[in-house]
Amino acid sequence: MNITAVILAAGGSSRLGRPKQLVQFQGRSLLRRAAEAACSSRADEVLTVLGHDAPGMRSDLDGLRVRVVENPLWRDGIGSSIRHAITSISPASDGALLMVCDQVRLTAGHLNALIDAFGRTPDRPVASAYSGSAGVPAIFPRALFGELLLLKGDRGAKTVLLAHAEELVTLPWPDGTLDVDTAGDVSAHL
Repeated sequence: MNITAVILAAGGSSRLGRPKQLVQFQGRSLLRRAAEAACSSRADEVLTVLGHDAPGMRSDLDGLRVRVVENPLWRDGIGSSIRHAITSISPASDGALLMVCDQVRLTAGHLNALIDAFGRTPDRPVASAYSGSAGVPAIFPRALFGELLLLKGDRGAKTVLLAHAEELVTLPWPDGTLDVDTAGDVSAHL
């Protein structure tokens, strides 16, 4: 299986008031930590979608095997970043592993567990389970790329996961609840 890890990091972090991608945790930015996890996983390619302050964030990825694409429509919401990513993925990719950079407990081990589960069920989406629901990181098979291309505004990939709930494979990941969206989250988790 050929998997492309996609780090969705284009947003302006309006609730936090500063780019959460560059918030430091254990000596590295959240963006770099997510990219390092993806690069350390068994993903064949790592693609990062940037938008807000892309030049400032691009340098934070120096030295990593990451292909950066810039979403000029990042203000339109995460749906535009997902569409931009899907159109940028290699034609050889069997699945897109969508992830965000603000889940502070994300590890290559969890990403590899998702990749392993997808390898056993390559026609089905595989998602992380936390807070009583399924979410990212999640792998979408190529057969679902068309649905991801229809996402608009702030409708993210969870919409596609819910549409395929009966075939969805989930892996428990309680740490998925720990993300950074507000200054309170920074204080509580970092």
